[in-house]
Amino acid sequence: MEKRSKILIAIALVSVVLVSIFAYEEYQMGSQKSVLVLSTTTSTVDSGLLDYLPPKFESKYNIDVHYLSLGTGQAIDTAKRGDADLVLVHSKTLELNFTASGYGIHRVGVMYNDFIIIGPTNDPAGINGLTNATEAFRRIANQGAAGNAAFISRADKSGTNTLELNIWSNLKMRPSNKTQSWYVEAGASMGTVLRMTNEKKGYTLTDRATWLSFKSQLTNMVVLVQSDKILLNPYAIILVNPDKWPQRNYRDALTFAKWMISEEGQNMIANYTKEGQTLFISIARNVTRANSLGFPDQQQELAWYDSQP
Repeated sequence: MEKRSKILIAIALVSVVLVSIFAYEEYQMGSQKSVLVLSTTTSTVDSGLLDYLPPKFESKYNIDVHYLSLGTGQAIDTAKRGDADLVLVHSKTLELNFTASGYGIHRVGVMYNDFIIIGPTNDPAGINGLTNATEAFRRIANQGAAGNAAFISRADKSGTNTLELNIWSNLKMRPSNKTQSWYVEAGASMGTVLRMTNEKKGYTLTDRATWLSFKSQLTNMVVLVQSDKILLNPYAIILVNPDKWPQRNYRDALTFAKWMISEEGQNMIANYTKEGQTLFISIARNVTRANSLGFPDQQQELAWYDSQP
């Protein structure tokens, strides 16, 4: 009888321990933050925007945002492979290909900034003050061929590189470092290209946000060309299609996208500054502006996001 009682007590103790372990594991699992993977451009990282926005979102929703800093082309390719939950990018052509292929869904405009052409203070191409980027590129190419100028290209299939190639295309040109010694294909991020351009005292195309973040390091460089409509630089958020990649974290991707286009998210973007200058202008709720920047379905997409729980 005594032996049986000891066995029952032992079983009860083991049961209590097991229940405690299971309860603790469940608590641990419940207390761990969910992880969201954002595939994005180097400009959102180099500008410091992704050091500024995610902490507020993470504390509010108990979600960790892990971001991959890539050129837009690489960012979208990463999402196509199922290695990200959503993208924040800036190249209309690549974005539309992403959604048309069925890998991305619900493209919505979030913000914009602009591109600028920077170059050396002595400006051998004579482009200072121009508001026509195509004419500026023509002059840079002419002086490059004469041995007086260099142009540093990201050459990385980024949104910046895509725009640059479009401008050369307007001149019926497709420069390459294989045929033009003045044209340098860096295959690198915007920050790296800015440093190279400063060293070589050349010219390059950059987004204004990254320029402002690196400006103090670029002692040989000044802004020479700006304000051309072609240089406007809108950013979109696109969800990865859960039908293509059901294992991805679609729920939290939707939560993040909804927050980015919410009044809170848009105000935070609008209030982000460097050296007293606003780096990005919010457009999610300004449907007219979003339409003019390449988001004709902005109203419908806003309605869809707002209807999601």
